[in-house]
Amino acid sequence: MSKLRFALLVLAIGSSGHAVAQTADKRGACKADYDKYCAGTMPGGGRVVACLNKQHDQLSDACRKVLDSRKQR
Repeated sequence: MSKLRFALLVLAIGSSGHAVAQTADKRGACKADYDKYCAGTMPGGGRVVACLNKQHDQLSDACRKVLDSRKQR
C-alpha cells in the first residue's frame, strides 16, 4: 500500500470516528430529557426528535442547543 493511500485511509477512519463521537455527544445531551419526557416514544422516523421538540421549553440547555442546531441544517 502506498503512503498516500495509507494516509487517506487513516484520515477517513479518523474522520468517521469523530462523527460517531459527535453523534454520541448529541444523544448524551438529550438522554435525561428523553428519559423524562419521551421514554415511551419508539425511536425511528424522527419520532424522538418530534417528541423532544414538543417539550422544547422544558428541555435542558444542552439538549435545546442540539435540537436547534438540527433545525439550522
